[in-house]
Amino acid sequence: MTYIGTECEHPHMPSRRFRRTRARALVAAAAVLAVSATAACSSSSSQPEAVKNSTLTAEVNAAGGVLSNKVACSSVDTRGDPADAVTAAAKMMATTPHLFGVLGPSSDEASATVPMIGANKIPMFADTGEVAFDRTKEQYFWRMIPADDVAGYAMALYAHRKGYLRAAAVFGNDIAAQAVVPALVKGWSALGGQLVLNQKITVGQSSYQPEVEQLIAAKPQVIFTEATPQANATYLAELQQLNGGRLIPVIGSSATVEPAWYTAVSQAIGKPALSKYYVAEEPYAPPQGGGWQAYSKALLATAGVAKPASQWSDDAYSMANYDGFIVMALAANAAKSTSPSVWNKFIPAVTTASPGAVVVHSYADGVAALKAGKKIDYVGATGLIVFNQFHNSTGGFEIAGWQPNGNTPLVTSYTAADIAALINPNAKG
Repeated sequence: MTYIGTECEHPHMPSRRFRRTRARALVAAAAVLAVSATAACSSSSSQPEAVKNSTLTAEVNAAGGVLSNKVACSSVDTRGDPADAVTAAAKMMATTPHLFGVLGPSSDEASATVPMIGANKIPMFADTGEVAFDRTKEQYFWRMIPADDVAGYAMALYAHRKGYLRAAAVFGNDIAAQAVVPALVKGWSALGGQLVLNQKITVGQSSYQPEVEQLIAAKPQVIFTEATPQANATYLAELQQLNGGRLIPVIGSSATVEPAWYTAVSQAIGKPALSKYYVAEEPYAPPQGGGWQAYSKALLATAGVAKPASQWSDDAYSMANYDGFIVMALAANAAKSTSPSVWNKFIPAVTTASPGAVVVHSYADGVAALKAGKKIDYVGATGLIVFNQFHNSTGGFEIAGWQPNGNTPLVTSYTAADIAALINPNAKG
């Protein structure tokens, strides 16, 4: 199995405390996690390693592997760049023996690599949030995290429920950041909010004083944002300075929920200010249920995990990564084949509730039920997995704060139904 991603942390699962950006969702800034029947697991991640690749493979191999084949993971560095990703993906597919599946790609290289991986008939569980895949026709593409456009609705919903009426959008000029904006603007308008300013800032500048002065003049009550750590740090520090030492409440996207962002921004504006004015959205999977217990057990049993290991146990992206791995392995068992082009069609068969299907929460239980001739419905760490016709299964969102000790406390959460009601206000439910 391989991971291709904008960030380099796929098999290393960050926690609610240290999650990667949306684009990095599960793989670090530039990694491909490949799963094969015989290869060894390694990683080229440049991010702090939270969970070893063995967290993904241990449970499957302990239960006999996939149809008696042991599985392993390897990471391939894509550098978060489409051109480099194409080269890396091509090399991966040409040199990985018995390539079983891919965990990734993420946002910055998905458009370039998804067609390549699909053309080679290799299933992939992507962590890209790109809206282009909301209605994809790629039959080997699967996604269990919300798309970027859905994230925009979550940000708008929180601001509305906080009572804000006037908002400004301050987003970087990169692809991933701009992908959030259209739905944010649409959702905010649908809720009756006024967008007084929509800035597309160029990341990498040493100052944003003209943009900040424009924002202050617009008098927003809240700022929606996503940019690089340094760009947001510079912008917010200048806002604080030019606005009499006062900040304006900030709602960040999931791309701001990462150590590098916290470090840069807290150093620029001060930890008390960041704690007081900032929250962010990100996918939410409650840390409970049989699937989560199996995931947490595998995580805590993995040697070499950054301590305390429990801090990584409630990260929605990590859970989705884990579930993607288990689903692939179960689908192969259901198909009685390790051929990716064969078992790909069996993914819905092991994740869909149906009459007589046995609900299972672990790989071992799923294999046992399949061997007994039963249909199964895998309910994993992320909870129910319900793929639509476009191979998307999205869950809810949480709004998390930030504390000076590094904790990111849960502020509130929204279900998929909450977001759906905003996206389709006239739908009957």
